[in-house]
Amino acid sequence: MILAQLTNFAHVPAPLAMLFQSEAPAVGFSPLQLLHNMGWLAIGVVCLLFIMSIWSLAVIIDRALYFRAARNQSKEFAPKVAGALKDGRLDEAIKVGDRCKKSHLAEVVTSGLQEFRSFGSGGSISEEQIESSQRALERTEAIVHAKLKKGLGGLATIGSTAPFIGLFGTVVGILNAFQAIATQKTSGIGAVAGGISEALVTTAFGLLVAIPAVMTFNYFTNKVEAFDVEMDNSSSELVDYFIKQSHK
Repeated sequence: MILAQLTNFAHVPAPLAMLFQSEAPAVGFSPLQLLHNMGWLAIGVVCLLFIMSIWSLAVIIDRALYFRAARNQSKEFAPKVAGALKDGRLDEAIKVGDRCKKSHLAEVVTSGLQEFRSFGSGGSISEEQIESSQRALERTEAIVHAKLKKGLGGLATIGSTAPFIGLFGTVVGILNAFQAIATQKTSGIGAVAGGISEALVTTAFGLLVAIPAVMTFNYFTNKVEAFDVEMDNSSSELVDYFIKQSHK
């Protein structure tokens, strides 16, 4: 009876026999081992994502430093120029603005003051002089706005396309896994290790590139909007100052 049972166990079904025939080869998930298991197309996807990540990091550092300098210099510029204009020292206000070259407020206000001064300091202030100064303020605001947004379009593009590039690598990895199953006639982990590693790496790398890009793009966009409001307010206050001076 015992011998009969052992004979039955000896006839293991084919699918189970495949699993017990040999131990599956060890599959490593270190960066070098994953890279070794990847095909040329998946490596190209990773290289493209790496370039995008470097570009994104460069834009983030550049904008962070630029916005920090603009904020600090504007805090220094605002009280000094306000005091100079209150005392009627127009030339001193322009000199203060020239010293704060990275300040968004200084660039806008200085352009308006220079246009106002170009009409000469003698005689009464005409409406044409005020309108010309206002147009100079508007032109400079547009220029400064473009400078503040420099590189943000690239961040938006990277944030929106990086997940799809990673998804493309994922599809390629899955296709390679199925191809390995078809060619090797086995479904062991060793047969699909390369395709699975491609899918995992490209998906993770795509998200790793996209998430910081999207977050920093939204953060910097809010910063630019805040700077735009500050420039609008400063321009409006300067025009009001010119109007008050014309009535004296």
